[in-house]
Amino acid sequence: MSTDFGAVDLAPDPNQPDTWVLFLNYFPQSYVNLADPRSLRLKYIQWLASIADRVADPGAPIRALHLGGGGLTLPRYVAATRPGSVQRVIDRDAALMEVVRRVLPLRANSSIEFRISDARDSIRTSLPRTYDLIITDVLTRDGVPARLTSVEFATMVEAALDQGGQYALNILDSAPFDYARRQVATLRAAFGDVCLICEPDVLHGDRIGNLLLVGTNGCLGTWTLTEPEVHASAPVRLLGNQLDRFVGDAHPVADADAVDSPPAVPM
Repeated sequence: MSTDFGAVDLAPDPNQPDTWVLFLNYFPQSYVNLADPRSLRLKYIQWLASIADRVADPGAPIRALHLGGGGLTLPRYVAATRPGSVQRVIDRDAALMEVVRRVLPLRANSSIEFRISDARDSIRTSLPRTYDLIITDVLTRDGVPARLTSVEFATMVEAALDQGGQYALNILDSAPFDYARRQVATLRAAFGDVCLICEPDVLHGDRIGNLLLVGTNGCLGTWTLTEPEVHASAPVRLLGNQLDRFVGDAHPVADADAVDSPPAVPM
Protein backbone atom coordinates (compact mmCIF):
# COMPACT_ATOMS: atom_id res chain seq x y z
CA MET A 1 0.00 0.00 0.00
CA SER A 2 1.29 3.47 -0.85
CA THR A 3 0.28 6.50 1.21
CA ASP A 4 1.36 10.12 1.48
CA PHE A 5 3.93 8.96 4.03
CA GLY A 6 5.55 6.33 1.81
CA ALA A 7 5.28 2.63 1.05
CA VAL A 8 3.42 0.73 3.78
CA ASP A 9 3.24 -3.02 4.25
CA LEU A 10 1.46 -4.90 7.05
CA ALA A 11 2.46 -8.56 7.21
CA PRO A 12 2.25 -11.46 9.68
CA ASP A 13 5.49 -12.51 11.36
CA PRO A 14 6.19 -16.05 10.09
CA ASN A 15 8.21 -16.83 13.22
CA GLN A 16 5.63 -15.91 15.86
CA PRO A 17 1.87 -16.57 15.84
CA ASP A 18 -0.53 -13.62 16.26
CA THR A 19 2.30 -11.16 15.60
CA TRP A 20 2.33 -8.65 12.76
CA VAL A 21 4.97 -6.29 11.40
CA LEU A 22 4.24 -2.86 9.98
CA PHE A 23 6.87 -1.65 7.51
CA LEU A 24 7.22 1.97 6.42
CA ASN A 25 9.43 2.39 3.36
CA TYR A 26 10.66 -1.19 4.00
CA PHE A 27 11.77 -0.23 7.53
CA PRO A 28 10.10 -2.02 10.51
CA GLN A 29 7.95 0.60 12.18
CA SER A 30 5.77 -1.51 14.50
CA TYR A 31 5.47 -5.04 15.86
CA VAL A 32 2.05 -5.98 17.19
CA ASN A 33 1.43 -9.10 19.26
CA LEU A 34 -2.35 -9.51 19.32
CA ALA A 35 -2.20 -12.31 21.88
CA ASP A 36 0.00 -10.37 24.31
CA PRO A 37 0.14 -6.55 23.97
CA ARG A 38 2.84 -6.53 26.65
CA SER A 39 5.22 -8.31 24.29
CA LEU A 40 7.35 -5.65 22.61
CA ARG A 41 9.97 -6.23 19.94
CA LEU A 42 11.40 -2.88 18.84
CA LYS A 43 13.81 -1.45 21.39
CA TYR A 44 12.63 2.12 21.12
CA ILE A 45 9.06 0.93 21.79
CA GLN A 46 10.39 -0.87 24.86
CA TRP A 47 11.89 2.42 26.01
CA LEU A 48 8.59 4.21 25.40
CA ALA A 49 6.80 1.52 27.40
CA SER A 50 9.22 2.10 30.26
CA ILE A 51 8.33 5.78 30.23
CA ALA A 52 4.63 4.89 30.35
CA ASP A 53 5.39 2.57 33.27
CA ARG A 54 6.73 5.37 35.43
CA VAL A 55 4.24 8.15 34.69
CA ALA A 56 1.99 7.00 37.53
CA ASP A 57 1.75 4.25 40.15
CA PRO A 58 1.82 0.74 38.64
CA GLY A 59 -1.52 -0.19 37.11
CA ALA A 60 -3.07 3.24 37.64
CA PRO A 61 -4.91 4.71 34.63
CA ILE A 62 -3.32 7.62 32.82
CA ARG A 63 -4.29 10.17 30.15
CA ALA A 64 -2.10 9.65 27.09
CA LEU A 65 -1.79 11.39 23.74
CA HIS A 66 -0.07 9.52 20.91
CA LEU A 67 0.99 11.71 18.00
CA GLY A 68 1.47 9.10 15.29
CA GLY A 69 -0.41 5.81 15.36
CA GLY A 70 1.60 3.20 13.47
CA GLY A 71 0.47 -0.26 14.49
CA LEU A 72 -0.89 1.11 17.80
CA THR A 73 1.66 -0.96 19.71
CA LEU A 74 2.11 1.44 22.61
CA PRO A 75 -1.60 2.31 23.05
CA ARG A 76 -2.29 -1.43 23.24
CA TYR A 77 0.47 -1.80 25.86
CA VAL A 78 -0.89 1.04 28.00
CA ALA A 79 -4.43 -0.34 27.76
CA ALA A 80 -3.17 -3.76 28.92
CA THR A 81 -0.96 -2.52 31.75
CA ARG A 82 -3.08 0.40 32.90
CA PRO A 83 -6.77 -0.56 32.51
CA GLY A 84 -9.10 2.42 32.42
CA SER A 85 -6.54 4.72 30.80
CA VAL A 86 -7.96 7.33 28.45
CA GLN A 87 -5.90 7.48 25.28
CA ARG A 88 -6.11 9.55 22.12
CA VAL A 89 -4.28 8.68 18.90
CA ILE A 90 -3.67 11.39 16.30
CA ASP A 91 -2.61 10.40 12.78
CA ARG A 92 -2.99 12.07 9.40
CA ASP A 93 -2.85 8.82 7.45
CA ALA A 94 -6.50 7.74 7.32
CA ALA A 95 -5.77 4.84 4.96
CA LEU A 96 -3.13 3.36 7.26
CA MET A 97 -5.28 3.71 10.37
CA GLU A 98 -8.22 2.04 8.63
CA VAL A 99 -6.07 -0.95 7.63
CA VAL A 100 -4.46 -1.28 11.07
CA ARG A 101 -7.80 -1.16 12.87
CA ARG A 102 -9.36 -3.67 10.47
CA VAL A 103 -6.52 -6.21 10.33
CA LEU A 104 -5.31 -5.72 13.92
CA PRO A 105 -8.47 -4.93 15.90
CA LEU A 106 -8.19 -3.47 19.36
CA ARG A 107 -9.43 -5.36 22.39
CA ALA A 108 -12.84 -4.46 23.76
CA ASN A 109 -12.96 -1.63 26.30
CA SER A 110 -9.53 -0.34 25.33
CA SER A 111 -10.72 3.30 25.64
CA ILE A 112 -8.62 4.47 22.70
CA GLU A 113 -10.00 7.38 20.67
CA PHE A 114 -8.83 8.10 17.12
CA ARG A 115 -8.64 11.37 15.26
CA ILE A 116 -7.44 11.75 11.69
CA SER A 117 -5.76 15.08 12.11
CA ASP A 118 -2.48 16.97 12.15
CA ALA A 119 -0.32 16.43 15.22
CA ARG A 120 0.56 20.08 15.69
CA ASP A 121 -3.04 21.21 15.29
CA SER A 122 -4.04 18.70 17.96
CA ILE A 123 -1.47 20.05 20.41
CA ARG A 124 -2.35 23.64 19.61
CA THR A 125 -6.00 23.04 20.53
CA SER A 126 -5.35 20.90 23.63
CA LEU A 127 -6.49 22.24 26.97
CA PRO A 128 -3.77 23.02 29.52
CA ARG A 129 -2.60 20.20 31.81
CA THR A 130 -4.71 17.60 29.99
CA TYR A 131 -2.27 14.68 29.68
CA ASP A 132 0.09 12.63 31.82
CA LEU A 133 1.99 11.30 28.80
CA ILE A 134 2.50 12.71 25.30
CA ILE A 135 4.47 10.84 22.65
CA THR A 136 5.54 12.13 19.24
CA ASP A 137 6.40 9.19 17.00
CA VAL A 138 5.69 10.57 13.54
CA LEU A 139 7.86 9.39 10.68
CA THR A 140 7.27 10.27 7.03
CA ARG A 141 9.35 9.42 3.97
CA ASP A 142 11.42 12.53 4.81
CA GLY A 143 11.87 11.81 8.52
CA VAL A 144 10.22 13.53 11.48
CA PRO A 145 8.34 16.62 10.20
CA ALA A 146 10.08 19.89 11.00
CA ARG A 147 6.95 21.49 12.48
CA LEU A 148 7.01 18.91 15.29
CA THR A 149 10.59 19.66 16.32
CA SER A 150 10.64 23.36 17.23
CA VAL A 151 10.66 25.26 20.52
CA GLU A 152 7.21 26.58 19.70
CA PHE A 153 5.85 23.05 19.37
CA ALA A 154 7.67 21.76 22.48
CA THR A 155 6.29 24.69 24.49
CA MET A 156 2.75 23.79 23.45
CA VAL A 157 3.39 20.17 24.44
CA GLU A 158 4.66 21.23 27.88
CA ALA A 159 1.53 23.32 28.41
CA ALA A 160 -0.68 20.30 27.61
CA LEU A 161 1.12 18.07 30.16
CA ASP A 162 -0.07 17.87 33.74
CA GLN A 163 2.46 18.57 36.47
CA GLY A 164 5.00 15.74 36.52
CA GLY A 165 3.85 14.50 33.13
CA GLN A 166 6.34 13.27 30.57
CA TYR A 167 6.94 13.89 26.88
CA ALA A 168 8.83 11.56 24.56
CA LEU A 169 10.06 12.42 21.06
CA ASN A 170 11.41 9.72 18.77
CA ILE A 171 13.91 10.93 16.16
CA LEU A 172 16.50 9.39 13.87
CA ASP A 173 20.08 10.58 13.58
CA SER A 174 23.71 9.46 13.31
CA ALA A 175 27.12 10.86 14.21
CA PRO A 176 28.04 13.69 14.52
CA PHE A 177 24.42 14.19 15.76
CA ASP A 178 24.01 17.76 14.59
CA TYR A 179 20.26 17.24 14.42
CA ALA A 180 19.90 15.41 17.74
CA ARG A 181 22.03 17.92 19.65
CA ARG A 182 19.78 20.77 18.56
CA GLN A 183 16.70 18.73 19.45
CA VAL A 184 17.99 18.20 22.97
CA ALA A 185 18.65 21.95 23.24
CA THR A 186 15.11 22.56 21.99
CA LEU A 187 13.48 20.35 24.61
CA ARG A 188 15.66 21.90 27.30
CA ALA A 189 14.23 25.29 26.37
CA ALA A 190 10.71 24.03 27.10
CA PHE A 191 11.08 21.45 29.89
CA GLY A 192 12.64 21.46 33.32
CA ASP A 193 14.49 18.17 32.84
CA VAL A 194 15.52 16.23 29.72
CA CYS A 195 17.04 12.82 29.04
CA LEU A 196 18.37 11.16 25.87
CA ILE A 197 18.20 7.38 25.31
CA CYS A 198 19.78 5.43 22.45
CA GLU A 199 21.64 2.23 21.68
CA PRO A 200 25.41 2.23 22.30
CA ASP A 201 26.39 1.54 18.68
CA VAL A 202 24.28 4.47 17.52
CA LEU A 203 25.94 6.80 20.02
CA HIS A 204 29.36 5.47 18.98
CA GLY A 205 28.63 6.46 15.39
CA ASP A 206 28.31 3.01 13.85
CA ARG A 207 24.89 3.58 12.26
CA ILE A 208 21.78 5.72 12.10
CA GLY A 209 19.21 4.79 14.70
CA ASN A 210 16.46 5.86 17.06
CA LEU A 211 17.20 8.47 19.69
CA LEU A 212 14.48 8.97 22.26
CA LEU A 213 14.30 12.36 23.94
CA VAL A 214 12.33 12.61 27.17
CA GLY A 215 11.22 15.87 28.73
CA THR A 216 9.28 16.59 31.90
CA ASN A 217 8.14 19.54 33.94
CA GLY A 218 9.06 17.42 36.98
CA CYS A 219 12.37 15.64 37.59
CA LEU A 220 14.19 12.81 35.79
CA GLY A 221 17.09 12.67 38.23
CA THR A 222 16.51 9.03 39.18
CA TRP A 223 15.19 7.94 35.79
CA THR A 224 15.76 4.25 35.09
CA LEU A 225 14.49 1.77 32.53
CA THR A 226 12.17 -0.91 33.83
CA GLU A 227 10.67 -4.28 32.98
CA PRO A 228 10.30 -4.05 29.17
CA GLU A 229 14.07 -3.64 28.84
CA VAL A 230 15.14 -6.79 30.67
CA HIS A 231 15.57 -8.75 27.43
CA ALA A 232 17.21 -5.90 25.51
CA SER A 233 20.80 -4.72 25.56
CA ALA A 234 21.18 -1.81 27.95
CA PRO A 235 20.76 1.54 26.17
CA VAL A 236 22.82 4.62 26.82
CA ARG A 237 21.09 7.22 29.00
CA LEU A 238 22.43 10.76 29.01
CA LEU A 239 21.34 13.18 31.72
CA GLY A 240 22.85 16.16 33.52
CA ASN A 241 26.52 16.80 32.78
CA GLN A 242 26.70 13.98 30.23
CA LEU A 243 23.89 15.60 28.29
CA ASP A 244 25.61 18.99 28.61
CA ARG A 245 28.67 17.54 26.86
CA PHE A 246 26.52 15.94 24.15
CA VAL A 247 24.68 19.19 23.39
CA GLY A 248 27.81 21.33 23.38
CA ASP A 249 27.14 24.69 21.76
CA ALA A 250 23.98 23.60 19.92
CA HIS A 251 21.08 26.06 20.00
CA PRO A 252 17.33 25.40 20.16
CA VAL A 253 15.38 25.13 16.92
CA ALA A 254 12.67 27.69 16.15
CA ASP A 255 9.86 27.32 13.64
CA ALA A 256 11.75 29.58 11.28
CA ASP A 257 14.77 27.27 10.98
CA ALA A 258 13.31 23.82 11.74
CA VAL A 259 14.06 20.99 9.30
CA ASP A 260 12.94 17.38 8.98
CA SER A 261 15.00 14.76 10.78
CA PRO A 262 17.26 12.42 8.81
CA PRO A 263 15.01 9.79 7.18
CA ALA A 264 14.99 6.12 8.04
CA VAL A 265 16.98 3.84 5.75
CA PRO A 266 16.46 0.10 5.21
CA MET A 267 18.74 -2.02 7.41
